[in-house]
Amino acid sequence: MSQRLTGSYHTRGFTLVEALVALLVLSIGLLGVASMQLKALQSAHAGYQRSIASLAAVDAQERTWSELATLGTCPNDAQISSVSTDWKGQWFGSGTAMSDAGNSDIEETDACEYKVIVNWRESRLEAGNGSFEYIYRLPNLSGS
Repeated sequence: MSQRLTGSYHTRGFTLVEALVALLVLSIGLLGVASMQLKALQSAHAGYQRSIASLAAVDAQERTWSELATLGTCPNDAQISSVSTDWKGQWFGSGTAMSDAGNSDIEETDACEYKVIVNWRESRLEAGNGSFEYIYRLPNLSGS
């Protein structure tokens, strides 16, 4: 009779060790899901910052076009410096979307060709910063 009880005892339910192993497997799976969620949030924020940088670069181009329309010729370094100062004041200051992008700039690379550089600090990513370059050319209306 003791054999019958011993045999039936081993086939019923889970033991404590099996329950702990199942809990460990579940915990590891949940940690993996949490890690994926964190990476997704970091990537979404980086995409947001990059889209803001793109909008800022296009705004710099629009401001340069406005200078071209006003002057009738491509803006020189002094005029680009003035445009850049106004542009930075609107996009990169306290209370703006990219308050930590102070070393961004507009520069003339060739006759009527300009480069907008937007750099920002990205503390949520491993690289620690982000960078975006946008090159455009304006028509040379003066003919030279």
